[in-house]
Amino acid sequence: MATNKILIAQGGGPTAVINQSLVGAVLAARGFRGIDLVYGARHGVRGIVNEDFVDLTQETSHNLERVAATPASALGSTRDKPDVKYCQEIFKVLQAHGIGQFFYIGGNDSSDTVRIVSEEAAKAGYPLRCMHIPKTIDNDLVGNDHTPGFPSAARFVVQAFAGANLDNAALPGVYVGVVMGRHAGFLTAASALARKHPDDGPHLVYVPERTFSLDSFLADVKATHERLGRCIVAVSEGIHDASGEPIATQLAKSVERDAHGNVQLSGTGALADQLCDQIKEKLKIKRVRGDTFGYLQRSFLGCVSDVDQHEAREAGEKAVQFAMWGERDGSVAIKRCGDYAVRYELIALDAVAGKTRVMEDELIAASGSDVTDAFRRYLQPLLGTGMPEAARLQAPAVAKVLGPR
Repeated sequence: MATNKILIAQGGGPTAVINQSLVGAVLAARGFRGIDLVYGARHGVRGIVNEDFVDLTQETSHNLERVAATPASALGSTRDKPDVKYCQEIFKVLQAHGIGQFFYIGGNDSSDTVRIVSEEAAKAGYPLRCMHIPKTIDNDLVGNDHTPGFPSAARFVVQAFAGANLDNAALPGVYVGVVMGRHAGFLTAASALARKHPDDGPHLVYVPERTFSLDSFLADVKATHERLGRCIVAVSEGIHDASGEPIATQLAKSVERDAHGNVQLSGTGALADQLCDQIKEKLKIKRVRGDTFGYLQRSFLGCVSDVDQHEAREAGEKAVQFAMWGERDGSVAIKRCGDYAVRYELIALDAVAGKTRVMEDELIAASGSDVTDAFRRYLQPLLGTGMPEAARLQAPAVAKVLGPR
């Protein structure tokens, strides 16, 4: 039978605040009199199957706080995507160790794992409380206003594009920044908050929620470059044509695929290079540069939203409270209320598991190449305090003596 043991694991891509959720859950659990031990599984569900546990009951609170402020997954993570058979192995290990509560910090796939494990425990009549703690920089968990990890990654994207805009204004040309987001464009859309003046970039923003036309893209770049003498583009890695085929696949001579058979979009740099080549070839613009915002935005040290930090911590704490005081399994969800405040709810696992949220229509401009004011209002409070601001020289021009040359 289950004992008063808790097991916590982290899955999927790391974030700048995922350890806040881990520490929030650990400290909250250690504060309950009925909890005997708090274990952590190294490298997610793979660590559970391998019985690769550490005893977090013996960690000092001081060191836990230092870990909380450190980006990436302190326990290690995994890209394993468990099916029913895999989850049955997970449950077998949980049962053997007498685990009474299972907490998994992760995104869509992680919530589905929690759901299956919960169902296996119910079928076996084993008293196991299963909780999903939300995490993803993609901001694509349904049932949530936003997801821990996204605000800090968005803060990085905003600041990076603000810097790219300054660079591009100093040495004009075309700059293309490709941002993570296979199906949801929230992170790419965040780049729009880098603008301070009307002529600031990014001047064009493309998200996967809208069909991407290469011809329209080139026309947009050409018009912007002719108007301003420069152009900055933010584009999601997951942009696709009307048939749903990724543009990266269309333009590539060969494609890489990940362990799940998906086209490898992140970290290759291919799409940025491909779009830059199209601009050079078709528009004859000489100075064209591209970057891929791959893993940098996930766990960048020193660029963390304080709002994201405390909400990630509270999500971990609330998961333990829901587990101890409630009578059902579920996923912790962040709901927005007031201006600006949040509350935490426990929603059904099957309402989240395996589902993907995308940007709502009202957040995307009718042109398909920008965001709306509604999106700016949505994101602004999540970025946190102390956002740096760029300044411009305001000195008046001196009259020419020799005239136009």
